[in-house]
Amino acid sequence: MSAHAATATIDHHHDPSTSTGIPNKKLLMWAFLASDCMFFGALISTHLIYRLHPPAGGLDPKQVFSPELTSFSTFILLMSSLMMALAVTAIQKGNLKSCRWSLLTTIFFGMIFLGCQVYEFEHFVHDKKMTLSNSLLGTTFYTLTGTHGCHVAIGVLWLTLMYVRSFKVASRPSWFNMQLFHAITLILFLLLNLKVVLGLVHALQTEPTFGAAFGHFFKGEALAIGGLLLTLWGLFWFARPRGTVQFNEVNAIDVESMGLYWHFVDIVWIVIFTAVYLLEFL
Repeated sequence: MSAHAATATIDHHHDPSTSTGIPNKKLLMWAFLASDCMFFGALISTHLIYRLHPPAGGLDPKQVFSPELTSFSTFILLMSSLMMALAVTAIQKGNLKSCRWSLLTTIFFGMIFLGCQVYEFEHFVHDKKMTLSNSLLGTTFYTLTGTHGCHVAIGVLWLTLMYVRSFKVASRPSWFNMQLFHAITLILFLLLNLKVVLGLVHALQTEPTFGAAFGHFFKGEALAIGGLLLTLWGLFWFARPRGTVQFNEVNAIDVESMGLYWHFVDIVWIVIFTAVYLLEFL
C-alpha cells in the first residue's frame, strides 16, 4: 500500500520515479543544490576567516555597509519566496492564471533585489572607495555577494522562460519564434525598468528639489521610458489568449524544481546577510 501511495504521489507530478521514489528532475535539482551549498560554504567561510584576522589599515565595514538598504532587499527576497511557493501551489492545482501572476511577482521582486545590489555596489565603489582589488574586505565581499547576485539573475532568467513557456499553444507546432520574441520582450522590459528606477533614484539624490529631480529624470531617461512603455504593450499583446496551452499541472514538477532553486538562493542570502552584514553591527 505504501508503494502504491508513493506511485500515486509521483503520478501527480507526471515524472518518472527513481529507486528512491523521488522524481528525476527533483533528485537532480537536490544534487545540484548540494554541490552549490558547498560552494557557498567555502566563500562564506573565506570571508569570515579574513574578517577574524583583518589586515592593518583596512576599511571598517561599519563605515561602508548600509544595513537599512540591505534589510529592505532581504525582505523583498523573502517575499519572493512566498510568491514562488504560491506559484508552485497554483500550478499543482491547475490554476494557470494564478501561477503566471505569482511568477511575474517573483520576477519583479528578484529584479528589485538586483537593483538594490547594483545601487549598493555603485555606492561602495564611488562613495566608499571600496573596490575588488584595493582591500581584502572588498575582495571577499564582492566575490561572495556578486556570486549570489549571479544566482539571482540566473533565477530571474529561468522564471522568465518558465512564464513565457506557459503561453505555448498546443495546436501550433511553430510557436517557438513567438516564445522567443516574448522572452526577449520581457527581458528588455525588466532591464529598462531597472534602468528607469535607478535613474530616478540617482536624480532624487543629486537634485536639491523634487521638481528639479523629476525634470532631470524625464530628460535623461526619456528614451528608456519610451522603450519601457513599448515593451509593456508588447507583453500585453503576447499574453492574449490564443487557444489551449500545453502548460498545466503536468508541468508542476518543473515549477517545483524552479522553486527549490529559488528557495535555496533565498536561504543562502539569509546566511550571507547574517554573516557579512549583521555580525559587523553586533
